[in-house]
Amino acid sequence: LELRLYPGADGSFTLYEDEGDNYNYEKGVYSTIQFQWNDKSRTLTIGTRQGSYPGMLTTRQFTIVLPDGTTKTVTYNGTQQDITL
Repeated sequence: LELRLYPGADGSFTLYEDEGDNYNYEKGVYSTIQFQWNDKSRTLTIGTRQGSYPGMLTTRQFTIVLPDGTTKTVTYNGTQQDITL
């Protein structure tokens, strides 16, 4: 999954994922991951994954891309990570 960051202010978002082919999300079968960008320290915090669903990727790669061409790929296993760019 590619994340494009545009520095200049702090920001955050939540990545939501589920099975994508049924209504199990109504029963709480999904996962979320919080992302927070701290512009002053140029740090992206990828939070601890909350929840799970059948077939979910337990380990995945995030490729972080900045407008100046800086690219960094990190392997995420569900635990919090702080990435300084």
